[in-house]
Amino acid sequence: MSADTSKKCVVLGVTGGIAAYKACEILRLLQKQGIDVYVVMTRNACSFVSPLTFETLSGHPVAVDTFERPATWEVEHIALAKRADLFLIAPATANIIAKMACGIADDMLSTTVLATRAPVMIAPAMNTGMWDNPATQQNLRTLESRGVQIVAPATGYLACGDSGAGKLEDVSVIAQRAIDALFAVQDLKGLRVMVTAGPTREPIDPVRYISNRSSGKMGYAIARAAKRRGADVTLLTGPVSLQPPAGVTTVSFTTTRDLLERALEYADAQDILIQSAAPADYRAKTIADQKIKKQGGEDFVLEMIENPDVAATLGKAKRADQIFVGFAAETQHVAEHAKGKLEKKNLDMIVANDVTAAGAGFDVDTNIVTLMTREDSRQLPLMSKDEVADRILDRIQELRMQKTNA
Repeated sequence: MSADTSKKCVVLGVTGGIAAYKACEILRLLQKQGIDVYVVMTRNACSFVSPLTFETLSGHPVAVDTFERPATWEVEHIALAKRADLFLIAPATANIIAKMACGIADDMLSTTVLATRAPVMIAPAMNTGMWDNPATQQNLRTLESRGVQIVAPATGYLACGDSGAGKLEDVSVIAQRAIDALFAVQDLKGLRVMVTAGPTREPIDPVRYISNRSSGKMGYAIARAAKRRGADVTLLTGPVSLQPPAGVTTVSFTTTRDLLERALEYADAQDILIQSAAPADYRAKTIADQKIKKQGGEDFVLEMIENPDVAATLGKAKRADQIFVGFAAETQHVAEHAKGKLEKKNLDMIVANDVTAAGAGFDVDTNIVTLMTREDSRQLPLMSKDEVADRILDRIQELRMQKTNA
């Protein structure tokens, strides 16, 4: 059966997990949106769902064996790789994730996904222990750094009897993420965006430093989303354990003064500035040349001096045609403190959140924020940081239009 070239095409990879049957519903949800779906299965996946099921639902032959004689005279894995507008693997086992991270191509699915130039999305599903294993987490970071979109698993009761992270995300969420990726707007194409992310470190001696709990995840999510939407992205990053998003220019900093120097160097060339890094407000007045030793029970007094205000400095230098967004991570009187920063630092918008709220603190993948401008305040519900990133960029686009029409 020939493909309708007027349709978008998803190549759906199905791996050998108990959640394999849910891929049937993902296929149907995509078809309801007029999307053509081709299925590639691993041998293990065939033990859970018959290829005939997917063939019947999709109306296309299912690819399983790399060396099986194809229905048409073409190199099948290359043909499928080229046909895809999006390559979605759901469920994605720890095994296929590891193969993708290492570039292993030893079956039809791993060979095809390695050959594709289409955007790739995976929806992992596995036992909690496998999900939490450092090897799996490192493999996921590697894939994310290459631009692979990850639909993180849900937490719940698993087929093995365990309870925890690793359950395949709801099929409607996976299908919607795939649809969003297929029809992603390129509304930032031609724009230059600078994002700062992560903490700073202020040295005390050659061994110790003062820092904060910022993981950089929110800033990295914004950089990733801006790149996906077509922007030319420069990411200024503090010391974090994240892989930089694929295709962005990455510039490292350590101290608050480093951050300010780098930001001033790049800011003037940007259309949009997003200061989501967490610079230290103070630094040690004197940095010891050698490691500070205990003083036999005596108190140690560290004298601190104020660091320059990165956001305020950028705000003073901001051009009228630039959009400047700041962040306010607070523990009390959130709206009051955020409004003060909005005015004082000459921001167009500030993203405020209470870091003590469940799901909105440090080093988590979700956030609860309020987008505040001089005109209004929009509170967002709990959502992933990737979703928050897109909502921030949506609001920035509104502000750009307002400036253009003013």
